[in-house]
Amino acid sequence: MSTVIEREAQFCAHNYHPLPVVLVKGEGALVWDENGREYIDMMSAYSAVSHGHRHPKIIKALETQLSRLAIVSRSYYTDVLADFLQYACELFGYDKGLPMNTGAEGVETALKLARKWGYTVKKVPADKAEIIACHNNFHGRTITIVGMSSEKQYRDGFGPFPAGFSMIPFGDSAALEKAITPNTVAFIVEPIQGEAGIILPPAGYLKKCAELCKRHNVLLIADEIQTGLGRTGKRLACDHEGVKPDLLVLGKALGGGVLPVSLVLADDAIMSVLKPGDHGSTFGGYALAAAVGMAALKILEEEKLAERATVLGERLMKGLKSISHPALRDIRGKGLMIGIEINPDIIHGRALAEKFLQHGILTKETHRVVIRLAPPLVISEALIDRAIETIKKIFAEVQ
Repeated sequence: MSTVIEREAQFCAHNYHPLPVVLVKGEGALVWDENGREYIDMMSAYSAVSHGHRHPKIIKALETQLSRLAIVSRSYYTDVLADFLQYACELFGYDKGLPMNTGAEGVETALKLARKWGYTVKKVPADKAEIIACHNNFHGRTITIVGMSSEKQYRDGFGPFPAGFSMIPFGDSAALEKAITPNTVAFIVEPIQGEAGIILPPAGYLKKCAELCKRHNVLLIADEIQTGLGRTGKRLACDHEGVKPDLLVLGKALGGGVLPVSLVLADDAIMSVLKPGDHGSTFGGYALAAAVGMAALKILEEEKLAERATVLGERLMKGLKSISHPALRDIRGKGLMIGIEINPDIIHGRALAEKFLQHGILTKETHRVVIRLAPPLVISEALIDRAIETIKKIFAEVQ
């Protein structure tokens, strides 16, 4: 065993169970371990590395801004934040953006905005605001967020949890309509559930949810932290159904694979409920993050990453569906966000992820029965084909 792995096990909290590999270098869709072995990155850090490792334009933006100014906090203006927010607002069609750092911070921000809007605009009685979420959601790890999770492990030992949240089945618009009350201020949803195992809702689901929210004066919050920025073949996963959420939460890929950057976008009717002092973050919107976020969004458009995800996703899906094996239960996804569901009676997800690693492909299991494939959107056709052929060999070895 690598001494690096041993020392991390000794000095780091055991809140992760990493696969046994020590990575030291990355470029594009490839990474290398401490022994110089090459791997195809089919995880891209849960979509945080959608632009690929060390994208030259991202690195240039980072270095240029770092040579000038990194952070002074939002107590002052900088010459880059306005440019970043204007570009993002105009790109996605919103009046204002609120910059944060992690996806969980972005979700917390959206929840706070929804509640404040509920009290000041919708006139919900004090401390009675309700927010609806979906079973098997994954919106982050804060106490508030795991309080609206249906996953037992995420909640175990962390209560008591804040009140005001309810859960409904994902993909069931009738359940949403039934759950809405006069005190409901928002419905938060992932267009595709990632952590749950790449679960796609029925066609038309998001559109119906948007109609219900508008009819009942409820804010639709779209958590596009994983699905956004080209991952599913559109700029946003909501775009597949022509839905514009009231609150849009972005993260992961917004940091270009080098920094945590998140952003909540909404129109003035919602954003105007916040006053100075209501909400903040020391690092939210700092100059370095704004420069990187701007570069990440521009590259998304200039290099047509969403279009690449469509074409390459179809290529990957076709190759995977050509595999016939009793361990395979389902292959599903959209764009370059694909899940391989397996039969755990034949092979456990962790064991299969380790087989992928042994054959030079980085991936990870979720809920023990789904292997995720979500490579950087800059991956080449040649690497997609190489991955397909390798995966065929892996399943041929599975007894």
